[in-house]
This record gives sequence, C-alpha cells and structure tokens, in this order.
Amino acid sequence: MTRAFASRSFAFLFAFLTLAVIVLVDTSPARAQGSDFFDFFGRGNSRGGPTYTYRSSPGYSPGYYGGNSGYYGGGGPSIFGRGGGSYYGGSPIQRELVSAPGSFAPGTIYINTAERRLYLMLGNGQALRYGIGVGREGFGWAGTHRVTAKKEWPSWTPPREMLARRPDLPHYMPGGIENPLGARALYLGSTLYRIHGSNEPETIGQAVSSGCIRMTNEDVVDLYNRVRIGTVVVVRN
Repeated sequence: MTRAFASRSFAFLFAFLTLAVIVLVDTSPARAQGSDFFDFFGRGNSRGGPTYTYRSSPGYSPGYYGGNSGYYGGGGPSIFGRGGGSYYGGSPIQRELVSAPGSFAPGTIYINTAERRLYLMLGNGQALRYGIGVGREGFGWAGTHRVTAKKEWPSWTPPREMLARRPDLPHYMPGGIENPLGARALYLGSTLYRIHGSNEPETIGQAVSSGCIRMTNEDVVDLYNRVRIGTVVVVRN
C-alpha cells in the first residue's frame, strides 16, 4: 500500500512539473518575439492583439464625376485596408459636397491656389471640394490644361531644375508609399506639373511644393477614380 501511494505521488509530481514547463515555454520572451514577428507581417496574433495586413490597391469600385463612389466625406475606405484616412493620416481639410464656385462644365477640375482648394464639378450647381497643397512663393502658376495621363503609384524623376536646387535628391525613385508623388498622379499637358498624392498629409492647405498640386493619398485616389484623360483643369491664383 505504501509502495502504491508513493507511485501515485510520483506520477502526480511528474504531471505537475510537465505542466509548469509548458507554461514557462509558452510565455517566454523568445515565444513573445516570435509572435510579434508574425503579427508584423499580418499572419495572425496568438496573443489577441491587432493584426495588420498591407493592401496596395483601393477596395472600392471607380465612380466618375457623376458621384457614384458612394461617399463625399473624408472617412471613406482606406486604400491601405485600414479604413478612415490614408496610411499616413487623413487630410486636415475634409472632402465636401458644396455649391459650384462658378459656371464650369460638369467634369471640369477647378483649382483655386489662393484658397488651397480643388473643385471637381458634378453638374446641377454642385462640386466636390478637396483640400490641397500648392506651390510655395515663386512657384505659383495659373492656366488651363487637360489631363493627358493617369498613373497609379507613379515613379518620380526630378527635373533638372529641381536637381540643380537640390543635388541631394535621387535622380529616380520607383513608385511606392515612400515616393513623394504618392498613390496616384494626373499629368497636365506638356507641363512639369501634376496633381498627385503625398506622404506628407500635414502639408495640405500649405504652399510648400515646387508648383505641383498635392492631395492626400486618400483624396487623390478618389479624384483619380472620378476623372478621365482629357478632363479640363483650370488653375487660378
């Protein structure tokens, strides 16, 4: 009887020690770091925290200037899959449906650089208004052009004039979230100017560029999906 009792006691102790080892291994720093590694790449989180997954293209259907994208405010679907604002933050100036600021044909893009606003004319006296960044002092311009090209995640080749001012800049940068042209670009005629996205949303509403019209990535994707090549762009100071 004493021998049987000792055998059961030993078995209980062995089971207890095995369970303790499993718990210690599961909560060790090495295991925690392994979980963080997989969580970073969006492959699950064993500890119940958020899981991040990067997506590089918009998750909604195009709606042209008829306003069929389904939203006008600044809280639409995120092109990076997180919802509500771009990867670098939403625009400090919310996109709005407003009364048209003049007699422009539907589909026209009107840019008021002094106001730091871009308007897309919808017809029936209405327009979509976006916040923009514009050229700093000495780099402002005005005129009428057409959208001659549209590019998603455009590459960037700084013009010679810019490289002369900033020799530290790269001579070429492939498209991506670090590219200063952002997620989309609309090219204006034979000029060097573009309406493009930005990875610096805090500059929206400011005069900081070398003449290009900046928008947040969220807003430029919305505009890009609404306009066609050949769209008239009117720029006034």
